[in-house]
Amino acid sequence: MPKPELPPLSEAQLEIMNIVWDQGTATVGQVWKALSKRRALSRNTVSTMVTRLEEKGWLHHRAVGGTYLYSAAHPRQKVLSRLVRRLVDAAFQGSAEGLVLTLLEGGRLSADEMERIKVMLEKAENEMREE
Repeated sequence: MPKPELPPLSEAQLEIMNIVWDQGTATVGQVWKALSKRRALSRNTVSTMVTRLEEKGWLHHRAVGGTYLYSAAHPRQKVLSRLVRRLVDAAFQGSAEGLVLTLLEGGRLSADEMERIKVMLEKAENEMREE
């Protein structure tokens, strides 16, 4: 029986996931501290959001002393790949080219990012030739 699809992440939930992915593991206090640098947010709100992420299958926890240490239940790259795929399907009718053109035309890519993309495209092209 296939695993049920995880519910989509809101922007705030994705922010929390990014903190946990960056740190590997994090307590509610560490997540709250990182989020508080960006905007005013109560620790209680963060605690509720972390608990809900765990209930939805996004996070796991283990008890260390009297503190819960949270870790991601799914690797960042897999989650972001699925998120981008949904975005491409919904906003660009399945066209990855449309997404890339939007990024290029919107001036959202730095010269370094464009260079890394060129290298990745060349690598992908070479791998396709070898198949």
